[in-house]
Amino acid sequence: MPRFHCPLPLHAGLTLELPAGAARHVQVLRLQPGMDITLFNGDGGEYTATITRMGRSDVAVVIGHHHTRQCEPERPVHLAVGMPANERMDWLVEKATELGVTSIQPLHTAHSVLRLKGERAEKKQAHWQALAVAACEQCGGNRVPAVQGVDDLPHWLSQPPAHGEPGTAAPARCVLSLAEGTQPLTDWLRQLPSQQAVWFLSGPEGGLSPAEDELARHQGCVPVHLGPRVLRSETAALTALALALHITG
Repeated sequence: MPRFHCPLPLHAGLTLELPAGAARHVQVLRLQPGMDITLFNGDGGEYTATITRMGRSDVAVVIGHHHTRQCEPERPVHLAVGMPANERMDWLVEKATELGVTSIQPLHTAHSVLRLKGERAEKKQAHWQALAVAACEQCGGNRVPAVQGVDDLPHWLSQPPAHGEPGTAAPARCVLSLAEGTQPLTDWLRQLPSQQAVWFLSGPEGGLSPAEDELARHQGCVPVHLGPRVLRSETAALTALALALHITG
């Protein structure tokens, strides 16, 4: 059954018009009145909905039953990444969403090739957020990860990580580092409670500069490594994400 993100309040029996993006997608798929679709709004679970009307640019549905199906990871995992160039950031956002990332923070770093500011940065953020929505619709996730606005690494490091749910431990932060004095990421993860949120800081092509690596450590990021091989920036971030989602203390 086709799935669509619908960021509106949903409840059984409600009749509503789909947001423009979802409506266009329904029309592209040539769905017809009487057909069922699945809607999710990020509040948990999903709803069956039936198409009741197809206009030239609008689609109306009636909301049916709520299903509590959940496939979100136990541990919230956030990525802070020095933006890779070309289409690699698009690919990273899509695959991280499929794996179950909680949020993505694009960063300018010393070795960043991609530089964004102003309207161009806002358009890129919107583009990446749309990719996350599409990936979530495809993979079956019910919570769309937030893609934050582009920030500079020093400023991001100076801000304390947002706390999770009340009563939970403060998020742990680490930096994927090629410098001396690191520990295996798997060892560090096994020391953490299974539900503790994690932030991974990963550099772009060329990695973080020595000064940035040192600054990250000074700001409380634990230096970790992924093994003896040097991975591409997007591969490193996704590998760290996958390990964090599947290794518990």
